[in-house]
This record gives sequence, structure tokens and C-alpha cells, in this order.
Amino acid sequence: MAINIYNIRKWYKMLTGTSVLHVDQGVGKHFSTSEIKGYYNDLTGKVKMEPALVDSLELPLTVQPHGKTIVFPVAVFQYGLGCYDLYLQEGDTRYLKLFLHYADWTVGHQDSLGRWANFAHCYPENPYGAMAQGEAASLLIRAYLESGDQRYLDAARKAIDYMLIPLEKGGTTRYEGDDVILLEYTHLPVVMNGWIFAWWGLYDYVKLTADPVYRDVLERSCQSLERHLPLFSTGYWSKYDLDFRIASPFYHRLHIAQMTAMHQLTGRDVFADYAAKWTRNGENWWCRWRSFTIKAYQKIKEKE
Repeated sequence: MAINIYNIRKWYKMLTGTSVLHVDQGVGKHFSTSEIKGYYNDLTGKVKMEPALVDSLELPLTVQPHGKTIVFPVAVFQYGLGCYDLYLQEGDTRYLKLFLHYADWTVGHQDSLGRWANFAHCYPENPYGAMAQGEAASLLIRAYLESGDQRYLDAARKAIDYMLIPLEKGGTTRYEGDDVILLEYTHLPVVMNGWIFAWWGLYDYVKLTADPVYRDVLERSCQSLERHLPLFSTGYWSKYDLDFRIASPFYHRLHIAQMTAMHQLTGRDVFADYAAKWTRNGENWWCRWRSFTIKAYQKIKEKE
């Protein structure tokens, strides 16, 4: 993509927090470490930004370059999770109705192998990813617990099973020695936030079923993430992926929230340490200026 009006507006909205795709997502306010309740980061801002959806059964639409709109599966999953948190927070059954509507859409658009072609609009040859599979599973498991409808649990199991198929066999997980790496994109460098969103879906499934096979994979992936954390840190800021792309301010704040939630879920101090480190980076003007300058340079280079 070239540097054009569309991208300038997109980046401006992203930096100012007025993009529905980049609303700040702090630590979830309604999750529990003892049972599956609310989601692990706060997606309610996405719902609040488009209140007209609450009183309809319409799907959130994502605007693409040149004004084209699409239904982006991850956006649907995240809106659904945001609606569920708002239902838990406010007790408003409109949010529950919309949450279950999005869960029904998720079941209806899952293919026979348990997938959603999340990136079909931009990467038609690599449309599947672990983040979409994991977030869908988190949505479906909460729908199952809320409704008792077995369809949701069956679909969540299929989603996780496909996610864990090795990359070389057409799945979305890379197995390297002891490492289990959950890939948001199957053809691009490892993305940290996508790995964690995918891991949360597996965490939910293990929390619900206590299946020892899935628990082993969950633990191996958590240990892998711990080993990779130094690679996602520059010392002055966090990185978006393992291709040394600096995180934008939005993603840096998201990484802090994810580290905080991971610490609460696992009790592992390494996650709290990185949350604290990246918080200090975000409060330091020199770190902010340096990261912003490098990020801007990387964006320009990407468009050349």
C-alpha cells in the first residue's frame, strides 16, 4: 500500500484512539482466575464506539482501502466478547442477545475443518490464523456456559483442534523442539499479541474440559512465550513481532495489559516484570520519542 489519504487517516485514528480497531484494550474487568467469566482484556470500548449495533442484529463492518467494507471474523469475535463483558457489567439483556447472535454467526461461518478465513480479504493464500481460532473459541465457550447449547462447545473444540495442527500440515501452530508457537499469521513473523489471544482460547478450553493432552500443549506454549519475551523487547519499548517491528502506542499498551492478565492467570512473575518494564518505558519521554521515530521510519519504509 502507498502512503495515501486513507492510510494517513487510518494512522491518525490509530494514534488518537478513535479507530474502532484500535480502541484501548486494558485488562478485562470481569474475568476470574477460578472460573470462566469475562474476557481477559477489555473489549467493551469497541461496542460502546458503535452503539447502534446493540439494538440490531447487524454485524460490525470493517472499512478497507477505497471504501470497501467487509465482515472481519476477528472483529465479530471481539464485539461478541465485548458484549458479554457489558452484560456481566450492566445486566442489560440486549448485550446478551447480541453476544449469542454473534456466537451463532461464528458457528454458522465455521468451515468443516473448524476454521474461519480471517485474512481472506488481504492474504487469500494464507487466510487462517491462530488468533482468530483462539478468540472464536473463547467466544463460543462463554456462549456454551451461558446457554448450555452443545453446538457452541463442539465448535470450540473444532476451532482449537485446527489451531493446533502443525504449520507444515496446514494448521496454525509451529512446533520447534520444546516450543509451541501460536501463529496469528502463518506466513509472517510471529506476532506477540496474536499468540496471547490464541493462547487464551486454548486456556479457556483447558479450563473447561481439564483435558490433560490440551493442558500439556497449553503449558508448553506458555513456557515458549516466556522464552521468547526477551525477543519482543528492545529495552526501551516492546516489539509488535519478531521482525523487529516496533509496537505502535496502541499495541504497546495492549502488550502491557496482556502481560498483566497473563500474570494474573498463571501467577508467573516474568509477566508482571515485563508489564512493569513496558509501563516504565511508556512513561519515559525519551523512550516514547525514540519508539515513535523508529515506528514512523518503519512505516515509511514499508510503503516504498
